[in-house]
Amino acid sequence: MLSTSRAVNTPAACRVRSSDAPTRTTLVFLARRGRRRGGDSLLRCSARSSGTNTIGCLEEADPSWAALAVPGLKVAAPAPGDDVASSSSMPSQQRVREVVLKQAALADGKPTTTTATVDAGGMEDAFGRCGEVCKEYAKTFYLATQLMTPERRRAIWAIYVWCRRTDELVDGPNASHISALALDRWESRLEDIFAGRPYDMLDAALSDTVANFPIDIQPFRDMIEGMRMDLKKSRYRTFDELYLYCYYVAGTVGLMSVPVMGISPESKAKTETVYQGALALGLANQLTNILRDVGEDARRGRIYLPLDELEMAGLSEDDIFNGRVTDEWRSFMRGQIARARSFFRQAEEGATELNQESRWPVWASLLLYRQILDEIEANDYNNFTKRAYVPKAKKLMALPKAYLRSLMLPSSQVQNQRHYSSLT
Repeated sequence: MLSTSRAVNTPAACRVRSSDAPTRTTLVFLARRGRRRGGDSLLRCSARSSGTNTIGCLEEADPSWAALAVPGLKVAAPAPGDDVASSSSMPSQQRVREVVLKQAALADGKPTTTTATVDAGGMEDAFGRCGEVCKEYAKTFYLATQLMTPERRRAIWAIYVWCRRTDELVDGPNASHISALALDRWESRLEDIFAGRPYDMLDAALSDTVANFPIDIQPFRDMIEGMRMDLKKSRYRTFDELYLYCYYVAGTVGLMSVPVMGISPESKAKTETVYQGALALGLANQLTNILRDVGEDARRGRIYLPLDELEMAGLSEDDIFNGRVTDEWRSFMRGQIARARSFFRQAEEGATELNQESRWPVWASLLLYRQILDEIEANDYNNFTKRAYVPKAKKLMALPKAYLRSLMLPSSQVQNQRHYSSLT
């Protein structure tokens, strides 16, 4: 039986910069799994009748534009009066930056959520099941989390499982039965998790996690909003619209995870910089997913590319649906890949500032996903009928590279030392 009470074992100070505070791995820093894919599901049953399925499911019922400019990439200005991504006229990057600033401000505070009272054995089982799911569905990432402290490792597993369950609401085999009402129920269940009223063992793991780290609920709500967007939206007129979608479904993971991973005590960077890096990696990973899956999405009647930029490149929706690899398409893809790589570069700035034991999974995600862009180029930009993937040998080679990167000093500390040396 799960009862509700204030967490007893909450660390006295859960500052992200504290070297001894337990921290978790960012999911945004981790590669988000492929979008809208079938296969084995974590959500095969009703949440109230999950039987032996321990995953469970729902009941069916500041970077400025200039800073991210990419040479050679044509970007159309929004048309006068154009509704950008929502009823708000605020540009998406500005809206997301406000969320980032809020998360960064919370980083040095204490957790204020309520946790469920569960016996030690039950909580160990809950986190153990999260680890099993992570190991099954994200083997490389699971391996990379082994360097983390037990508290960080199990917390990041809990975040991973919640994100995966949420993703499968619209991507899994039961996706055709998921409605906006079902997502509303999932969000209500999220509120219960943060209030210390978990529904099942996996909820309990996340409830314990958010009670012991300064994690805000807003990125979790925003991810659910991204799922709502997938239910009703299959076109994106501008990159501003696409940016908001990528934040919702992937950038949020980084904001969830930074409090767990923690910032290195040696870091001289602003907390906001680290969060921006986490956000950038999520955006880069999702943009890479989109570029890899153009053909797959088109066969489902979806286009996750800025339509105004397609038009400026002399391309149309018919070119996408017919899978035409032309010079115009190659030129368009070069610009899109350059944009994704610019986000990866920004992500590197944040990755070096994390606690050293948390960096390996982040660098592994960054290096592995960035190679997918290389494979798209190697396929002569044919992402209609050829799926770009990183061969297993290359994946294995990337892991020691990522580990070596994780041992490097924070960039801000190196820059600070260089500045000091120049003055002496």
